[in-house]
Amino acid sequence: MSTPRPRRYRPLQEKLGQVVLVFEAIVVFLGGLTIHGLGALPDGVPSWWGIVAGSVVAVLMFATSGLLRWPWGYAVGWALQAVVALGAFLVPAILLIALIFGGMWAYATIGGARIERRVAAQRAGTSD
Repeated sequence: MSTPRPRRYRPLQEKLGQVVLVFEAIVVFLGGLTIHGLGALPDGVPSWWGIVAGSVVAVLMFATSGLLRWPWGYAVGWALQAVVALGAFLVPAILLIALIFGGMWAYATIGGARIERRVAAQRAGTSD
C-alpha cells in the first residue's frame, strides 16, 4: 500500500474566498430569478435571460472558488464582483448585495492574506 499524500496547505484567503463565492453564487442565482420575475430587462430582451445570466454567473462563481489556488483566480473573483455590481443597473437592490458580498470578498482576500503573513511571521520568529 502506498502512503497517502499529505493534503495541500490552503491559505486563509483561499478558504474564506471559497466560502464567500459559493454563498454568493446562490444569492446571484436568486438575483437572476428576481430579474426575471420583475421583468427588469430592457424592452426586446426576454425576461428569461435574467435566469440565464444569474445561472451563468453563479456557475462561474462556483468554478472560480476552485481556482483560488492560483493567483489569477482572485482576479477572476474580483471581475465577478464587478459583474454583480453591474446588475444594480437593472435592479437597484442588487447594489446592496454587491456591497455586502464585495466587502466580504475584500476581507477574505485582503484581510486573509494579512492574517496569513502575520501567522507566518510569528511561526518564523518562534521556530528559531
